[in-house]
This record gives sequence, structure tokens and C-alpha cells, in this order.
Amino acid sequence: MASVSALRTLSAPCHTARLRLARSSTLTISPTSSSASSLLLSHNNHNRPAVNGMRYLPTLPPRVGRRVVHQLMTQAPYSTAAEQPASGPATKFVYNVAASYVAKGRPFNPSTHVFHFNPYHRVSKPGKKAKSARYESGQDAFFVSRVGNRPGEVALGVADGVGGWMDSGVDPADFSHAFCDYMAAAAYENDKQPTKVAAAAASGSSAPAGSDGDNTGNAPLTARSLMQKGYEAVCHDPTIKAGGSTAVVGMLDESGTMEVANLGDSGFVILRLNGVHTASEPQTHAFNTPFQLSVVPPSMLLRAATFGGGLLIDQPRDADVTRHKLKHGDVVVFGSDGLWDNLFNQDILRLVSSTMQKLGAWKGTDAGVRVAEDLTPFTKLDSDDKPIFTLQSFIATHIVSAAKSASMNAKLDGPFAKEVKKYYPQDAWHGGKEDDICVVVVLVSEEPADMATPKARL
Repeated sequence: MASVSALRTLSAPCHTARLRLARSSTLTISPTSSSASSLLLSHNNHNRPAVNGMRYLPTLPPRVGRRVVHQLMTQAPYSTAAEQPASGPATKFVYNVAASYVAKGRPFNPSTHVFHFNPYHRVSKPGKKAKSARYESGQDAFFVSRVGNRPGEVALGVADGVGGWMDSGVDPADFSHAFCDYMAAAAYENDKQPTKVAAAAASGSSAPAGSDGDNTGNAPLTARSLMQKGYEAVCHDPTIKAGGSTAVVGMLDESGTMEVANLGDSGFVILRLNGVHTASEPQTHAFNTPFQLSVVPPSMLLRAATFGGGLLIDQPRDADVTRHKLKHGDVVVFGSDGLWDNLFNQDILRLVSSTMQKLGAWKGTDAGVRVAEDLTPFTKLDSDDKPIFTLQSFIATHIVSAAKSASMNAKLDGPFAKEVKKYYPQDAWHGGKEDDICVVVVLVSEEPADMATPKARL
């Protein structure tokens, strides 16, 4: 890691059937049938390899200039979430979000490959976009949106287009980018009712996580139902002839509750006070064959019906749904498999912890790691037209930079190499795995409920 002195100078289910494709090869396809659910392969949720000690990654934080470091290194009082009284002044949770990304085979530029979330910006309605207008994230895609007219509630997600579709002449990015566009629009336009996450938290309901209830337009929104809305929209989009992707979708409300629906091998990790608090498990049918949502053209359905094939069908209802109570100072990282295949959770923790402590958001004391009571100096967006540097964007670009470096390292074995050796001991795979990489970082802040809300920037 860079020293402190170095840091100072750095700144309804688809109408067609479904296709199962491995990341590196084409597998069998089959038509949808009413009995498909009984023929699904069992979940093979193997654990990611354990970490044997810390790994050194020869990467430095992206160059963002002196101003960001001086801006972020503002001193503030420190506390821990455990010290907060059970009763006291009302508070609300604020989610400071940034994303970073890079396409496979392309150089990473932290000054341009970054997205800063502002809850008061409009979300464009989905439509046919020129590929040149997309984020330069390759087959990966992401979205971040406020929920309805409630800027304190945030919906976000990452989708990873399945590369095996390229063997059929299909661009996997068409599905993943449209999927995220539709989910962003569905969240932004959901101003009928509070989300189900918020409703359950307010009422103290013990309803199981991920229960969607009514699927009508007036139903409270959940992570799984948002995934369902996006998938149905893609299925009915005449411009999406075929394709598929994995997906991880999160819903966060002002009470500090986060609900996540994860389908496939994208995922998330919650980092708290210099430790890995929670990490998702991948959903796979076989090695390098994740659960995925798909659209299959009729010609492929006919071929499958003629020559046969296995029934492998995944839908949003197959996603793992979990609920989490977040705390002040938590850092939540969502990412595509380009992240998880190249960095272990402990690698990500080391990168985040180093940055948080060097810039003053976390501080090690004799009593343990503490969080700055006020994170606003680290997370606030600039109000002018100057480039925006925030702690959340600094972390996001730092993680992508490290994952990109690890993916091109032919000597240092990462998580994917460990998995190859686990399933194929005779294989000579070494080093990282080059892939598209997409990361969304959430820096959680608890603030007084009566704190002034900035005016909307439309």
C-alpha cells in the first residue's frame, strides 16, 4: 500500500425459453415448460476459496490530485456504532454512492471511469441508446437511482452480461445495459408507496425477506420485485432479441435497512470497523456457469426442441434474498464477477480499511477502530462544475484499479485460479482472470433526521 506521504500526492416471466451459457462456452438450451421448476439443477453454492494470509497487490490509489486528499483529511470526532444510545435524537441514514468500471482489454482511467450518484438528478426513461452513450464497462452494467420521490431511499444494482452469447452472434452488453436501465426507471418512477423494506421497518413486521406480495404496479417495491420488473421489461423489448446476465440488486431505506437480491456470481460485501461483516455467496449450476436471466430467440427454441437439451431455467424468484441492518461508517461493495474472480474479500477489506484510516473516516484506537461522527466532509458532492472527489468515489476507483492490476498479473493466483485448481487439479491456470470489472460502493452515514436537505438539482 502507498504510504501516507504518497497518498498526499495522489489524489411475467419471459415469453420465450431460457438459455444456459457458461462464461467460456455454449451449453444446451431448452424450451420453457410448466414442469421446469421441478427439473432445475440443485443450487451448488460452493464457498469461495479461503484466504491464506494477506496478498500484496502492487497498485497505488488513482491520481486524483492534492485537493481531494486535503479535502478528505478533515478531522472529526470519532465514535462506534455500539456506543450509540438506544434512544435519543431521531436519525436517518444517508447513502453516499459512487461507481467505477473498466472494460476487458481497455486501460483504466480513474478520472473518467467513475460515476457520482446524486439523488436529485433525473433518471432518463429507457430507450434505444447508441452504444457509444453507454458507460465504458463492456458487458457489465450498473444503475443507481433514488426510489420515487424519496431521495433517502436508494435502489442500485450490477448486471454482468453472459459472454457465451457471443458464440451466437449476440452482444451480451445489450441485455445487461437495457436491464439496468429498466430497473433504474422502475425505481425512479415508484412513487405510489414506500418500498416494502421501509414499510416492514416502520411497522416492525417480521415478514420474510424478499416476499414480494402483490406484483401489481401499486405493490411495495422490493429488491426481487425490482429485478422482476427489469427482467419483464427486457423480455418485452423488441430490440433485445437474445442475451442474458447475472444480477445483484439492493434496496436501501432511511432506517438503515438494506435488502439484496442476488442471482448468479455477482455479489456484495459489507465492511464494518476493519472487518468483513457479511459477504454473499455465488449461485452456480456448475463451475463458471452462474445462475442467469435470459431471453432465447424462437430459432434456438426450435433447435432445442428438435435435438433435445437440458432444462436449466432461472428467474428472479430464484435469487437469494437477504436483509441487513447497516450502521454508521459501513462500506458496502457491490460488484460483478470481474471483481470477485480477482480479489479476495480480505484484499478488498485491506484496500478499503487502508483508505478509510489514512483519510480519517476510520481511526484505530486502543479501544478498537472507530468511525468519524460526521462523515459529511468526506462524502459531500461539489456544488460547482469542478471535478468531484469524494471518499466513496476514491474507494470505488481504488478497488477497480487493484482488480484490474490483479486480473493482468500472470503470476499471483487469485480467487478464480483457486477455483480452477479445485475443480480441475490438472489445469495449469495461473494468475488473474481478465474480464470486465464493475463496482458500486456505498458509504453509510447516520445523520440527524432534521438535517437540512439540499435543493433538488434536476
